Amino acid sequence: TKKEQLPQESQRTWLRTVALGVGLALITLLLWNSLGTNDDVAEVLARRGEILEGRFIEVPCSEDYDGHRRFEGCTPRKCGRGVTDMVITREEAEQIRRYFGDKVQNIFSEEDFQLYRDVRQKVQLTIAKAFGIRASSLYLTKPTFFSRINSTEAQTAHDEYWHAHVDKVTYGSFDYTSLLYLSDYSEDFGGGRFVFMEEGSNKTVEPRAGRVSFFTSGSENLHRVEKVLWGTRYAITIAFTCNPDHGIEDPVLT
Repeated sequence: TKKEQLPQESQRTWLRTVALGVGLALITLLLWNSLGTNDDVAEVLARRGEILEGRFIEVPCSEDYDGHRRFEGCTPRKCGRGVTDMVITREEAEQIRRYFGDKVQNIFSEEDFQLYRDVRQKVQLTIAKAFGIRASSLYLTKPTFFSRINSTEAQTAHDEYWHAHVDKVTYGSFDYTSLLYLSDYSEDFGGGRFVFMEEGSNKTVEPRAGRVSFFTSGSENLHRVEKVLWGTRYAITIAFTCNPDHGIEDPVLT
């Protein structure tokens, strides 16, 4: 009887060991998923190491534009998202970034404003070409802003940049949104990737200095930014509207 019990006890011990091992493996996998990548990103639309002449994905337009005045030949009927590294040079991006370092520059020259106007025009032409519209039908709109994001804890709800949102809902004047990145993912900062939210197949853009990401502003392009874990992420948001009443002028030296 004792001889029969010994193999049974050994088998039970072995089964408990296997069950414990499987449980630990599952826990490790869950922790890895929660601490590793954000948003269950399934596909990288643009990697930092790539130099993209142009990558464009067309998506069905949402109904967000129906609640606003339409401007034929401009209001999005073709919707999508694109990325290019051929519009703005890394040197231009680095020059702009110097204006907004740890201490924002208070005095700007006409050359500084001219650089901004040149960058805005290049982005505007890129968007017009990608969506088959006339560049002259697009108007710079507000808010156009520079962002400097680090791992500092948010002080107000406004500082919580990582929440998913739709630009057309948040800023009614937006029809086309663009982002010019001024620093490099995984070199200058960790986290901070731009994520297009799609059920089961999120798409992410890894920032690269000089890279331009652009997209139609409706809910077809719900998006968010991952939390920055270390370093500082620099970017400029430049948005365009089809409604001239919502247009703003380029900054000038006064």
